Amino acid sequence: MEKASNLDSKMYVLDTNVLLHEPLAYLSFQEHDVVIPMTVLEELDHIKDRKRDVSRDARVAIRGLDEVLKDASPEQMLQGVALPSNKKAKSESRGRLIIVNDHLFADSISGLPGNENDHRIINCAVHLQKQHSDSKVVLVTKDINMRLKAKGAGLKFVEDYRTDQLIDDIALLTSGYKKIEGDFWQQVGECETEQQGRDTYHHVAKSTISDVFCNEYILDESDHFAARVTGYDDKQITLKDISVERLMSHTAWGVKPKNVYQGMALDALLDPSIELVILTGPAGCGKTLLALASALEMIIEKGIYDKVIVTRNTPEIAESIGFLPGTEEEKMAPWLAAITDTLEVLHKGDENPISSRNYIMEKANVQFKSVNFMRGRSIQNAVVILDESQNLTASQLKTIITRCGEGTKLICSGNLAQIDSNYLTPVTSGLTYIVERFKDFQGSATVNLNGVVRSRLASFAEENL
Repeated sequence: MEKASNLDSKMYVLDTNVLLHEPLAYLSFQEHDVVIPMTVLEELDHIKDRKRDVSRDARVAIRGLDEVLKDASPEQMLQGVALPSNKKAKSESRGRLIIVNDHLFADSISGLPGNENDHRIINCAVHLQKQHSDSKVVLVTKDINMRLKAKGAGLKFVEDYRTDQLIDDIALLTSGYKKIEGDFWQQVGECETEQQGRDTYHHVAKSTISDVFCNEYILDESDHFAARVTGYDDKQITLKDISVERLMSHTAWGVKPKNVYQGMALDALLDPSIELVILTGPAGCGKTLLALASALEMIIEKGIYDKVIVTRNTPEIAESIGFLPGTEEEKMAPWLAAITDTLEVLHKGDENPISSRNYIMEKANVQFKSVNFMRGRSIQNAVVILDESQNLTASQLKTIITRCGEGTKLICSGNLAQIDSNYLTPVTSGLTYIVERFKDFQGSATVNLNGVVRSRLASFAEENL
């Protein structure tokens, strides 16, 4: 390989987990060179035939690498093949994709035993660091322990792959509403107001509220004013006047909001013009209850939709209970017990809550579906409830969202403090990703439900454990 000319150029050595996380990750490094050790190709080869979702990502990565290298000779692969341009990349200059046979390097370079794949990849990065002393060699891996070992082995630059990470801290994630200090109208001054049927709209100056986005709720400290952003441009913001009183008067299947956050959630859930509602918040804040009650209200009482499809990812937080017999819906029933529990709560005052639950499930056409079988479907005129969505990746969520056809409302709920997946963190969860990606979409709304209303026991546990 030719040596890089100066320290401004970087050489990124990719670990296998980066390509499994984003199969086309090698296109994201702009003008810098990307190195794929032979060990990484071997790991991808072993993973591609497994019956797991990660195997699909391995196959996509292999096909992508083949597309770049298909016309290259062995000598060109070692020297580096020019990377194709990436639509998302701002820079037009492109680096090279280099395949390195790391099996040829001595194990003693990094001081780590060479029989483990992680050690071979670290060994490769350390070798390149010595060979290209006038260039910055960076190992990119999502494995925290591997990053620690690489530094201990003498590698100067080690990074996590964060190209698809939209925020650095979960505390920066939008809540879906803003609280204005003091009285809102005292800060507005003059504004233009218009009446459209029963709704009142205010046009206020853009400087009144900073950094707004579509369907964001605006509250103040007066406990009376509440509004929703319906549009904005460089000069003004259009607010739909709702008022806290109207928010708290929403009712869905006999459920009334216990706080203003639940009022905002019900306002978004019961509005057919909002096709995607994202509910975040701690356990016990009412996400599933509000979603299911709204779905039943809109299907049975209002006749807007035809059915409810309930789905979720199925990671286990304890030992597996083994094979589950039965149909798809019977297999999903243990995972979706939260839904049947909620239906029983909604009908606990009935003479026979179990019979009421079964009757409503049949009348509202409630279907339990597995995420694994959502690909290729087209869902029409339905309410889709995606529970525990914090355990899904951005790719899996895209698969589900793109299944929603005309007249379908998608409700995603999740608690980012309860991630069971081994490969996700709060900032890399698909739920975090769609909250940030969809905040400027006119057909979506996000509400973070503050406060645990399940019980004082649940509230104390959420705060103190």
